[in-house]
Amino acid sequence: MRSISVTMFVTLDGVVQGLGRPDEDTRGGFAHGGWGPQYNDEVMGREMAKGMANAGAMLFGRRTWEDFLNAWGRATDGNPFTTHMNAATKYVVSKTLDDADAWENSILLRGEAVETVADLKSRPGGNLAINGSAALVRSLHAAGLIDHYTLLIHPLTLGSGKRLFEGPAPLTELALTETVTTPKGVFITHYTRRRPSSGRPE
Repeated sequence: MRSISVTMFVTLDGVVQGLGRPDEDTRGGFAHGGWGPQYNDEVMGREMAKGMANAGAMLFGRRTWEDFLNAWGRATDGNPFTTHMNAATKYVVSKTLDDADAWENSILLRGEAVETVADLKSRPGGNLAINGSAALVRSLHAAGLIDHYTLLIHPLTLGSGKRLFEGPAPLTELALTETVTTPKGVFITHYTRRRPSSGRPE
């Protein structure tokens, strides 16, 4: 069975909304977009490159897939990350998209997220990586489908915005497997989900 790994940029108060640009995600009147780039540095870039090198196919929710399409799918800058994004197999989970032809190597998974991703995970093939797509992550987390989490915890609070774990979420225990601290104070933490022992509720 494939594993699913998640990489999320998150504030100290759990916000994951609008990381990259002021206009990235203004839903709910969110006014703090673009809070992340000021913390980028060489150490973070190196750690993200390591993750990219180990990643298999990518898995997206519709909104993040469309945002990444605009940011990376049409770029011609020769950036290694751009090259990787365009070459990777990209699964996009959506009930509203008609197709995923706008971005090369994209495959549409139509239907309910938990059902379609559980089916994909059960098939033979390489592992799956999610970057962003918080709503998708919440659904898959609740269903116990995510195996590994990389959280880049930034040293600021925003006080508003969509959070990584909102609403009901099951008791889930994680094992810390690695940490890296960047010069700008970002904690890059790697967790693996602990599987419950026999007879213990998930």
